[in-house]
Amino acid sequence: MEMVFVNGIMQLKFDMIQAVALGAMMYYFGVWIRSKVPMLVKLSIPAPAVGGLPVAIIAAILQANGIVQFAFDNTLQQVFMIWFFCTVGMNASYTLVLKGGIMVAAFWGVSTLVSILQNLIGVPIASAFGLNPLMGLIGGSIPMIGGLGTAGAFGALFEDQYRLEGALTAAVACATFGMVAGSLVGGPLGEWILKTHKIKTPNALKKTAFTNADLQAEQDATLEEVGELAKNTAPESVHEEEETRVTGPHLMKNLAWVLVATGFGAAVSYYLKKAGITLPPYLGAMIVAILIRNVGDKTGWYAIDAKSVGMIGDITLALFITMAINSLQLWQLVNLAIPLMVMMALQVILIALIAYFLVFKLFGGSYDSAVMASGICGFGLGATPNALVCMQAITNKHGYSERAFFVVPIVGSFLADISNASVITIISGFLK
Repeated sequence: MEMVFVNGIMQLKFDMIQAVALGAMMYYFGVWIRSKVPMLVKLSIPAPAVGGLPVAIIAAILQANGIVQFAFDNTLQQVFMIWFFCTVGMNASYTLVLKGGIMVAAFWGVSTLVSILQNLIGVPIASAFGLNPLMGLIGGSIPMIGGLGTAGAFGALFEDQYRLEGALTAAVACATFGMVAGSLVGGPLGEWILKTHKIKTPNALKKTAFTNADLQAEQDATLEEVGELAKNTAPESVHEEEETRVTGPHLMKNLAWVLVATGFGAAVSYYLKKAGITLPPYLGAMIVAILIRNVGDKTGWYAIDAKSVGMIGDITLALFITMAINSLQLWQLVNLAIPLMVMMALQVILIALIAYFLVFKLFGGSYDSAVMASGICGFGLGATPNALVCMQAITNKHGYSERAFFVVPIVGSFLADISNASVITIISGFLK
């Protein structure tokens, strides 16, 4: 760690290795806090946000009082970001989409519409407050349906390429708000739908011939199944494949595919940029990763192991997001507070309307569609784990919904990310 003086204030400089080390430390600090505060787990607030925010807050206080500044070399943060989005691409199996059929396609269409509408809310509000219209995307689908990962990626992109000051800090703040709001809105909305429309639930339809012991055994089995789904949000973990134990060679083989996608993806991004198409740095790698996965699925020449890829994704996302939050410049939010609050309030209203009038109504007005409506509140404002938390709140009480737990994670885990990145790229190209 290097200490220098800038304008009479001591600055602590963390090189890229130290920045990663601090990220790992604060991630586990967040894990520890979550173990002590059950509400954080209930709201599905991730450990990177819990552990990284204290660093950002302390840094902001120290800088505001002219005591010390912190400077982070986040070179490896971008590497972890690209690797994470590679793992998202490698989950994008066309066979899963085909297996889900029209239901998955329709739900994907709804998620794409949500991305568009969220930005149509954000951009006009940003302009009305005299802000750069790109800030409307920062209060739109980037942190909402995109979650923390997309917030970190596009926030950094907007700061570096579009010189949009405070974009990363605002995006992460909105994503954190969204995770809380999504977890709070989804469950109650689903309950309201069930009661208002007097929908027959699986538990209500159980025959009275079941003994109390039989009923308890079935409920325990359902809870155990749902618990496993909540732990494993990659789409492969929500259908019938039996996952094998991950070994060192398994992990290395799939990490090699991620590295291959990263290398060729960098070339794709370079030539697209040379052609005048500005994309986030991860998108080229994500495209190559999708091709790698589906060529393997189609030809059978090789196989991508979902569990290994999921583990790589979990590790890289944890480090990438914790490092991004560690280096937030929270003082930049002072002038953005009111516009962002207005955007967030309207985003919550939008997703509730979409959940009721599109998801519940469009998907048949059934118990499954009510559970899916609660799920879209979760990942439409936060992330797939939030969606699972919302759906669990319904199914733990009223009975399991196989259709909802198949469709929502598939769309939330990778399809929504793909379409949302496309929407953001197109709109930002017009606004920049």
